[in-house]
Amino acid sequence: MSDVDPRLREHRDVWERKPGLRAIYVDYHRRLLSAMPTAEPILEIGGGSGNFSETAPGVVSVDLVPSPWVDVSCDAHALPFGDAAFGGIAMLDVLHHLARPATFFEEAARVLRAGGRLAMVEPGITPLSWPFYHFLHQELVDMSVDPLAEQPPEVAADPFLSNQGIPTLLFGRQKHRVRFEAHFPEFKIIDRRAFSLLAYPMSGGFKRWSLLPGWMAPPFLAVEDVLSPLLGPILGFRISVTLERL
Repeated sequence: MSDVDPRLREHRDVWERKPGLRAIYVDYHRRLLSAMPTAEPILEIGGGSGNFSETAPGVVSVDLVPSPWVDVSCDAHALPFGDAAFGGIAMLDVLHHLARPATFFEEAARVLRAGGRLAMVEPGITPLSWPFYHFLHQELVDMSVDPLAEQPPEVAADPFLSNQGIPTLLFGRQKHRVRFEAHFPEFKIIDRRAFSLLAYPMSGGFKRWSLLPGWMAPPFLAVEDVLSPLLGPILGFRISVTLERL
């Protein structure tokens, strides 16, 4: 474990200490799995500290940063798998870290079988979440960029850097969504929703503090699930997107 990136080790330590955070992320994991087709295998991109594999132990997990919790260390822009190798791809907090989003979607389309799905959970920028992400989160939020263009060189150099605005720009703004569909006709957007209200910021994310005890998280999430269809576009901290390979 001595050669593991200290930021991954810190994430793993926080994960093990915060039951409220684990409950929130298990909810994200289940959303990803529910979007998957029945066909296997499933590829997880951005396996990081191994959290998703606890919910879905059969996935093939990859990450740019080597660690004991992933099966393969590789670049998402050049996946080392054959054409049509997977029935599904699951990603949690990955798209906004990618230096070349358009190249990634080409690769995702290549390794997915017809009828396969790419499911993502990403930061969602809404009137409530923007101040939180902008002022209290260490990652950038820039809503002025082209979400399909290559990102700044520092994003390619450090996999922990990102622009949290990219998923909302790409799938929440009509003009960029139309561009995406034109660029990638092999993908159909079959689901897009804003969700995750106050439980996530109360948990403190992967910081060491938390205002959400473990026992409170499940009922809190159940109430949020009911309210999210109405309040998600205004108060949501997450966006989920599911694409189907035609």
